[in-house]
Amino acid sequence: MIDLRYVKKLIEIVDESTVDSIEITSDKGMKIRISKSPQQRGAVQMAAPLPIQTMVPAAPVGRVTPAQGMAPVNEAEVAPAPEPPKSTALEVKSPMVGTFYKSPEPGAKAYVSVGDRVSKGQILCIIEAMKIMNEIESEYSGVIREILAQDAQPVEYGQVLYKIDPNG
Repeated sequence: MIDLRYVKKLIEIVDESTVDSIEITSDKGMKIRISKSPQQRGAVQMAAPLPIQTMVPAAPVGRVTPAQGMAPVNEAEVAPAPEPPKSTALEVKSPMVGTFYKSPEPGAKAYVSVGDRVSKGQILCIIEAMKIMNEIESEYSGVIREILAQDAQPVEYGQVLYKIDPNG
């Protein structure tokens, strides 16, 4: 069951920050999405949400937005993603929700680029969360193989930002 105080606090945090949306997935399959703006659905058409009365407590996934309240998620969204191919690259994940910046200030050289050798503890990027700039340090030594986040774009907790090859 969802703790509504927790959801209300998340809504307040998103409302007071520069982050447009946040999505949290629990290890039990519960999924919460909070967004300031209406969700963009693009070319994918989704079934109309069922009335709240038809939701049962055993529903594995729910979506919460300030404007919409709670609504069930289309089963197509719940389907597990295919298993990605195995890689030796180590992943550096975002420790928080915020805005990703690859350089210390606009127009400055990026902290790291693909192909750069990094050391454990070296600054890779900045994540702005609630007007605080947080320097993100590398957890590993190796060569940057991929940068998966886009500059000045929102990132989520646990989102993979970099892939580092320790043998590179």
